Amino acid sequence: MSAVRWLSYRGFDIERLRFGLRTALASCLALVVAWTIGLEHPQWSAMTVWAASQPVRELLIEKSLYRVVGTLVGTAAGLLLLLAAGDSLLWLVIGLSLWVGLCAGIGNALHSMVAYATLLSGYSASMVALLGTASAMNTLALGADRLLTVLVGVTLALLVGLALTPRAARSELEERGRRSTARVLHLLAERLGRPCASATPPPRELLADIAVLEAELEPSAAGSRRARHSARSQRAILAALTAALLWIRRREHGPRPGAAGDAVVEAALAMDSARPLPDVARHLDHARQLAKPGDPALAEVLARLAESLTQRQHFRDTGRTGRDSARHPVIRHRDWIHARQAMLRSSGVLLVIGLAWVATGWSAGAYVMLGTSVMVTLFSTFENPAWIMRHVLAWQAVGALCAVAVRWLLWPWASAEWQLVTMLLPMILVTVIPFAHRRTLNGSMDYVMILLLLSQPALPLGGTLGHSLAVALAVVAGPLLALIAFRLIFPTNARRRQYQLEQMMLRELEAMAARGGAERAQLWQARLYHRVMRLVHWAHRQGEPTHRVVDGSLAALTLGETLQALQGYGQHQAAPDTARRLKATLRRVALLRQAPLEAAAALERLARTLAHRQQVELARQARHSAALLRANRQFFQSSGS
Repeated sequence: MSAVRWLSYRGFDIERLRFGLRTALASCLALVVAWTIGLEHPQWSAMTVWAASQPVRELLIEKSLYRVVGTLVGTAAGLLLLLAAGDSLLWLVIGLSLWVGLCAGIGNALHSMVAYATLLSGYSASMVALLGTASAMNTLALGADRLLTVLVGVTLALLVGLALTPRAARSELEERGRRSTARVLHLLAERLGRPCASATPPPRELLADIAVLEAELEPSAAGSRRARHSARSQRAILAALTAALLWIRRREHGPRPGAAGDAVVEAALAMDSARPLPDVARHLDHARQLAKPGDPALAEVLARLAESLTQRQHFRDTGRTGRDSARHPVIRHRDWIHARQAMLRSSGVLLVIGLAWVATGWSAGAYVMLGTSVMVTLFSTFENPAWIMRHVLAWQAVGALCAVAVRWLLWPWASAEWQLVTMLLPMILVTVIPFAHRRTLNGSMDYVMILLLLSQPALPLGGTLGHSLAVALAVVAGPLLALIAFRLIFPTNARRRQYQLEQMMLRELEAMAARGGAERAQLWQARLYHRVMRLVHWAHRQGEPTHRVVDGSLAALTLGETLQALQGYGQHQAAPDTARRLKATLRRVALLRQAPLEAAAALERLARTLAHRQQVELARQARHSAALLRANRQFFQSSGS
């Protein structure tokens, strides 16, 4: 049996093992280089390597860049807080709590590496400000040391990574997108009366595939401006496919208009055979022209899909997405509820810990606050932070105990600083074993981070065993307090994230009913398509059937379109008595989450009034929306409960 097969059989992830070895070697090299050039905290450079390294080259480059930016901002903020607070520990605690909370909130509302840099600027300020209170170094010298150690670590991570890290394989992601597009087109053709020879997956299964694909676009967008434009054009195609699947679901039991079916079949076959995207778009545009007289909604779906494919081809030709896509923009969902909760949780927890530190004067209080600030910000973006925090807590405890053992069992034997550094190297290298094993990988990197944080290789060795144990306990208290915070203060997991997203969708509908918003209808609809993908993603992650969120999202889309049509009619055409009935209905829909069935009843009464006024199409829309509200009342009730 080969060594690779033996390791895999024993539970090691081979790719992660290679990545761990590269990172551990770069970390050791960074420690040696930082100590050689005389930095005060060379272990911070080794920590930076673990934080900045990535398994693929593109992610490594971008994360290293944003780590430098986040460190610069955080270091500046920490120095300003120290200078502004002066000798007042209370004001330092208050200012730092507000800064870290602000960074946590903004970071959770942003996407990609910008979010990472924002979170990093929060806890980098903590490192400078809090370690500055426990260090004899000058404030500016400490900030400069922090910045230089990060630059050394990032540089070594880049050099080793660029030499040994493979490039990301984007072709596989694009191929999956092509297959998804072809399958959606075949399903659309089947819905238009042109069945496919092979079996076509149902809309919900295709939506789940699209949601997974969209979630994987974020890493592929790293590394260059071209990569970001590529992900943007692919996301536009996925949004258009989502719109097509929602149309298919809406027309599942209705008549089967077939005028555009042949052209859609041609588009599906062209996508199957990987023909140039303009050819596919040309067939879709022909289908749009055929569908427009009888089904404007289908024509809009086909136009969106054709435009997104044209934009993708424009990217392939120029490396950029075009500016003519404003008619069908891609608006990504931002979870403002989760962001606000992360901000309040981070600021509140740090404020309580800081005030306790001020009141007790405990010498290790800075380490408690530092550890907690890192945990409550960095892990707030995780799907289930409380779950991962249990693993982090265990590994940080191991790292803290090893740091104490190194300090009191190994380092007393050293007579020179280079020996202290040498003794740390095997402790770093051993990290690779738990880091690469499938049973121990969760949180294992925190072992080496805490080991390095507590191990400053400098002579003469100071302190007492009691002080070392107190500092180790203080550091481990950080993830413990973060675990308690994540479990008790706005607890979050995939189910709650899904609930919050549903609530945001319904709140927008209520606002639309109360205040109008037809001028923003296009943005609302574009955001809705991305939210549908996110909802399906959360449901898929929980192993739940996706039909509830798909049907509920369809009901929300239909109700939103109905509200826009009703408001347009009320502003320009409605008679006084009809306008009064319309306003009463909109007031009832504005309380949708409280009473969805009453909103449905109000829409049904309005439909009868509109029918008497010969507004047949508008009456049909109102009745259809009411029927969808009743059919999906669990979706609305669960979101409003």
